[in-house]
Formats: sequence, structure tokens, C-alpha cells
Amino acid sequence: MRTLLLACLLMAGHPLGAADLTLEGDLVQGGLVLGRTVPGTRAALNDRSVRIADDGLFVIGFGRDASADATLCLDAPGTPRACHHLTIEARDWKTQRIDGLPGRKVTPEKRDLERIRREGALIAATRKTDSADTLFASGFIRPLEGRISGVFGSQRILNGKPRRPHNGLDIAAPTGTKVKAAADGRVALVHQDMFYTGKTVMLDHGHGVTSVYIHMNDILVGKGQAVVKGTPIGTVGMTGRATGPHLHWGVNWFGTHLDPALLVESHD
Repeated sequence: MRTLLLACLLMAGHPLGAADLTLEGDLVQGGLVLGRTVPGTRAALNDRSVRIADDGLFVIGFGRDASADATLCLDAPGTPRACHHLTIEARDWKTQRIDGLPGRKVTPEKRDLERIRREGALIAATRKTDSADTLFASGFIRPLEGRISGVFGSQRILNGKPRRPHNGLDIAAPTGTKVKAAADGRVALVHQDMFYTGKTVMLDHGHGVTSVYIHMNDILVGKGQAVVKGTPIGTVGMTGRATGPHLHWGVNWFGTHLDPALLVESHD
């Protein structure tokens, strides 16, 4: 991961370093960035409030289609507002064709739509969680080893029909392979049978950072359970919309989908 060190511009008469800022991560589409500033600081990314922990730690993220320019503003105690203009690097995205899916899983029938909306609302509500925990600071690992069968951001063509871009990382492995928590967290959602995602687990890592593990064969944790990085939380399966056994692993900052590969590439 790239490390960026930034110091706020200070008005004359204020002590140097009173509003220092450190950013660590990838300023690219799909990137997650950890920041640290003076405790008690208030922050906003593009006018969106950002939670700052008691020790000054915070996190921000940039989606697949993030614009090239972002503004991070800080209001540190006793200093004037300081705004940083961040340049977000654009990426090229692949196209992936997947055939052989059940037609109903690509074009749902009317009787499926209410279920899909209900399950989507559960996932969306979980992604709105803004807990004060900073468990994301534990860092991330791959939840299992296996062949990468789908990458973040790729345009999906399902049974010949264009669909929304892929919002996670697919890892193919034999059915029953253990799936591990990618970072310290708390189990925020457990569902045994979602239309698209099958057996699904979501972990809350704090400050709006969540991770999702889908298509599993077994679920080994319960809602509210605390887990540490590497804890088995389920096993690989092909439940929901899947053509073979694999894990779909996704990471979000609130409603913004992030690229899981960027979180672990430095450890590969």
C-alpha cells in the first residue's frame, strides 16, 4: 500500500503541527484509506461527516466510479479549518462473462422481487452501521486461499445480459473449505438463505467499514459474536446465484463498495 504523509496548512499564529494529518492507503478508485489526526478534530470528506476516534484514527473510502478530485476538511481544536484536495487515481475495469446461471437468478420472476427487496434492505441497513469500534485497524487478510475467479469492478455479462459491475472478490475453492474473518470484527448479519447471496455473513469493523461473505455452505458464527482476524466463520459453498463453489468477499465503507484486493495485496 502507498503511504501518504500530509500536514495541514496552518494560519499564522498557530503552532506548527497542531492539525497534522497522516493518510495511509491507496488514493485510487476502490481504495480504503486510514487517517490519523489530532484527537478532537472534526472531519468531512466532500461535505460528508467522517467519524474520528478518541485517538484521532479515522477511515475513508473511494468507490469504483469515484471522481478524480476529493476534498478532506479538518477542524482541529483551536485551529482554523484546513482542507486538503486529494487526487483519486482512475483504473481500467475488465469485462467478465458468466454463463450457465439459472435464468431465474439472472431475471427474477415477479414472485421473487419482494424477497429480493427485503433482503437488500437488510444488507443496506447493516452497511449504515457507524459503530465507534476501530477494529478495521487490525488490518485485513484473505479469508481463504484459492483461485481468483472474479475481480472487483469488472462489468458482468450474465447469460449474455449486461448487469451491474462486480462489487467484490471471488475466490474459488472446494466446498467445505473454511472461510476466515478477514479482520477483527463483530457479526452484524447472519442469513441462511438469501435469493442472490445464499448463506450470508456480514462483519462490522467500525466507522462504517463492513465485510460480507456469501454463497457459503455452512455458517459457523452467530449474530453479535465478536471475532478476531482468522476466526473461521463459515465454509465455501455455492448457495444463491453461483455456478460453482466459491466465496464472494466484499468490503464496504457505508454504501461505498471497495476493492478487497487492495487491502491484502501488500501481504501476498
